[in-house]
Amino acid sequence: MGKGCLTATKYFLFLFNLIFFLCGALIMGFGLWLLLDNQSFIVVLNNSTAVKVACYILIGVGAFSMLMSFLGCLGAIYEIRCLLGLYFTCLVLILIAQIAAGALIYFQKDVLHGEMSKVVTKVLDDYPGNNSTTEQAWDFIQRKMECCGWNGGNDWNGNMVIVNSSRLLFPCSCQNVSVSSGNFSESGFCEAQTPDWPVYSTGCADSVESWLLTNIGVVLGICLGVAFIELLGMILSMCLCRNIHTEDYTKVPKY
Repeated sequence: MGKGCLTATKYFLFLFNLIFFLCGALIMGFGLWLLLDNQSFIVVLNNSTAVKVACYILIGVGAFSMLMSFLGCLGAIYEIRCLLGLYFTCLVLILIAQIAAGALIYFQKDVLHGEMSKVVTKVLDDYPGNNSTTEQAWDFIQRKMECCGWNGGNDWNGNMVIVNSSRLLFPCSCQNVSVSSGNFSESGFCEAQTPDWPVYSTGCADSVESWLLTNIGVVLGICLGVAFIELLGMILSMCLCRNIHTEDYTKVPKY
């Protein structure tokens, strides 16, 4: 490989690693958002160990990707073969892990759906109306999506507050303003005047699943982009590593 091609390969590898660094930052940021956002459906699922593990995996993958891209940039600019070799090896491992994770999610999607349903059912049954973070998230979903319960308003029939109350209570965030009158709270429980609750007839399952699929599409799109960049990085790093004939560690900046 000529000197000009070697230089071009080196700077292309630097550019791709810069993009790879930004993609890693996006993945880590998405994982942090899932953990910290107090007004999304993920808050309702935070009681699920599987969801928390998935969030921490996203954060870890993003941070590791950023570290590897930094090593790739350093190895490319200063032509350090050991760093380029380490970078190539890590890219192979990350790519294998991504393929394995994607296959696991695809083949276990029914299990994930069942886990989500169980968590939501438990949230509805244990909803005490004390305005906790999880309850705020679920109230926000029902108000904004104009839905009630998971499959419908009957899902609230297992709630202990409603069952044990001598009054006709219903979740305030389910209130259908088009069929009810009066001022109701946006959270907790409200008293109904008739056995027919003035609530939305549709459940939140379809809307929530659509929201999740939309966000999963964003994640998958980012992962595919990262995988493409990884392949380019692997090719460029191998070409550069094979055409560096000497290791000059004096090129490493000293601090």
